[in-house]
Amino acid sequence: MNVSHGSIHPVDDVPTTDGAAGPNPPRVRMKDLPGMPGTPAGLALRLSQFLFSAAALAIMATTSDFPSVTAFCYLVAATGLQTLWSFSLAIADVYALLVGRSLQSHKVVCLFTLGDGMTSTLTFAAACASAGITVLIDNDLDSCARNHCAQFETATAMAFITWFTALPSFLLNFWSLASR
Repeated sequence: MNVSHGSIHPVDDVPTTDGAAGPNPPRVRMKDLPGMPGTPAGLALRLSQFLFSAAALAIMATTSDFPSVTAFCYLVAATGLQTLWSFSLAIADVYALLVGRSLQSHKVVCLFTLGDGMTSTLTFAAACASAGITVLIDNDLDSCARNHCAQFETATAMAFITWFTALPSFLLNFWSLASR
């Protein structure tokens, strides 16, 4: 009969249990997840947020009649704020990557979480409001000939893409904050 037998291999260096680490040893954190602040994926998310929100801002600002609609003014304000926030955090990510620092202190993660939550919510609300007005102008009023519907739709799409790239940053920061 061919039966496998278990074997025990001796350990050369037996771990000590003399309490050298104290009664409460420090918690071991997992490696930073991709997309968190101070990681290359986090920098990529910040740069994509910056590029898409800057594109939405530039496209909407080049139209001459966006100030006549409150939702479009709100989109310009929200994407302007998102552009500034993403650019400043991209600079912080570049700095952290260049000097090898971690951006995982409690205060920094709390600041990033609050900022990402507010800017992503504002961007999403502005994109939804602009989408509603764009649908009203295009489908219901049939007045795209007199308006810049293509630019409005493009800027609204860029704002939604900005939100899709801002949401993972917020969720990763919130998860990191909640897991402490």
